[in-house]
Amino acid sequence: MAAKPQKQTSESKKRKRVPNQKSEGAIADTKKPKFASNPKKLKPNSNNVQSKDGTKKPFKIKGPKKDHQKPSVKKDGVEDSKKLSRLRSKELAEARKKKRKKHYSLEQELALLWEKMRRRNIAKEDRSKLVSEALQKMKGKISEIASSHVSSRVLQTCVKHCTQDERNAVFMELRPHFIALASNTYAVHLVTKMLDHAPKEQLAVFISSLHGHVASLLRHMVGSVVIEHAYNLGNATQKQALLMELYSPELQLFKDLVTMKENRLEDVISKLQLQKSSVLRHMTSVLQPILEKGILDHSIVHRALMEYLTIADQSSAADVIQQLSGLFLVRMIHTKDGSRLGMLCIRHGSAKERKKIIKGMKGHVDKIAKDKFGSMVLVCIFSVVDDTKLVSKVIIRELEANLKELLLDQGESDGGEAVEEDKDGEGDHSNASIQLNEGGKKDSFKRRHELLVSSGLAEKLIDACGEMAEGLLRSKYGKEVIYEVAIGGADGILRPALDEKLGKFYEAIASVAAQPKPDEPEEEHILEHFHSSRTIRKLILDCPEFASTLWEKALKGKCAVWVKGHSSKVISAFLESSNSAVKELAKEELQPFIEKGDLSLPVAQ
Repeated sequence: MAAKPQKQTSESKKRKRVPNQKSEGAIADTKKPKFASNPKKLKPNSNNVQSKDGTKKPFKIKGPKKDHQKPSVKKDGVEDSKKLSRLRSKELAEARKKKRKKHYSLEQELALLWEKMRRRNIAKEDRSKLVSEALQKMKGKISEIASSHVSSRVLQTCVKHCTQDERNAVFMELRPHFIALASNTYAVHLVTKMLDHAPKEQLAVFISSLHGHVASLLRHMVGSVVIEHAYNLGNATQKQALLMELYSPELQLFKDLVTMKENRLEDVISKLQLQKSSVLRHMTSVLQPILEKGILDHSIVHRALMEYLTIADQSSAADVIQQLSGLFLVRMIHTKDGSRLGMLCIRHGSAKERKKIIKGMKGHVDKIAKDKFGSMVLVCIFSVVDDTKLVSKVIIRELEANLKELLLDQGESDGGEAVEEDKDGEGDHSNASIQLNEGGKKDSFKRRHELLVSSGLAEKLIDACGEMAEGLLRSKYGKEVIYEVAIGGADGILRPALDEKLGKFYEAIASVAAQPKPDEPEEEHILEHFHSSRTIRKLILDCPEFASTLWEKALKGKCAVWVKGHSSKVISAFLESSNSAVKELAKEELQPFIEKGDLSLPVAQ
């Protein structure tokens, strides 16, 4: 009897393994599905309610059941296990930071003080108290915590708002550690802040502490920022002291040799009787890593490169120009020496290198054009590069997009003169050995015509000047553009192709001049304004077509209003013109004013 139930159990198990088994025993032993198919066995639920059309609403699948073994949040404040684990993790992290950071607790205290002292609406006395409290807490530990991300920011705020005595104390504590701090990602900001607020004596001490480390710091991405900052703040002697360390190893070892007044590297070599080949090798070893790392934003590097090119042979100069051609040059032309380097690269570079330089300017032309030194590089490109299609595509198109804004920008009034100066070798005192591919082969007039007229720039320029005539005439810088456009450009480059456009431009100026004289003295008429009256007078003398249009549209029959004040100079210009037709236009109407003495005839020379 005992064996019989075992047999049944065995058989029932076998039945379970048989697929599609329909027997009652198999159904009884198998696991019940999560959702029963028999609606009678379901608990009452709103999901079982039938809809109007008789169909049942679908069951809503609920999320996983709560694990009742874990404690949940209750009304009496019992925390769940996740919150406990987060707290434990936070405590462990805090403990690790305390072990890893020597002054972790101090940094936390300083952070709280910093949040209060950097508020804008805090009283000056309250901020001073907080600053003094923070400095007192950091006393003796400033050099250790200056490299911290948090403490460095606190120190910068303290240096900015503390008293000079407190600032002096911070300087003295940091003084032995300047070189190490100058290379730190966070401490570098504190060092530059200290230099910004340092008196002359402290600046001299700091620059003196850099002796022997200038070359190594310039090769460092962070350290180079400190050298550049000190270079910009220093006087001429201090700048020269920093530069001379890049010339020769002897100048790094002996401080007395760098206190000389010679500015040019050639003069230094002659004065100290240094070997040019030795200096060239040393400067190559210093500057090559800087070029390879792309640390080319600093003016001290630009100056060093310019001096290097004064003694470099043709091969060495060509190598430098090749490395600078491209995107690097765009980052350099914002300084005086960087701009000269840019012009050197354009004038002496190959066609391939010039192409790289121009393409590297894509997207930056507007900014370069507004820069005092960068604009000179654009002038050089227009004067030298023969590939006018490339120049039009990259540079002219971007200038056209912001033409109206650029017309009122100061720019560089003597850019052309600077380019000519550099061509003579006086502006950059560059050695004759680097004359590689100077200048372009294309005729200069043809190049200008292609860039200005054929590209469509001149037409848009005339239209923009016509729309902005009054504003440009009143502008200190815009009046120069008005004059150059109105006379047709140098050598009459805009004529005869754009004579019709120029005629409409003259009418636009005349329509502004034809406006009645304002009653209020604050509002000056264009014929009485300081800049515009002189520009119009100059145009009457130099451009007969403009003079005729102005007389017919604005001045004929109205001279009585304008024979006094600044406007009288405009009227008298018709009598002073070298063009007989212009004189005849106004002679009859102006004769009565000459007889009365309101106007005087020009004295024959």
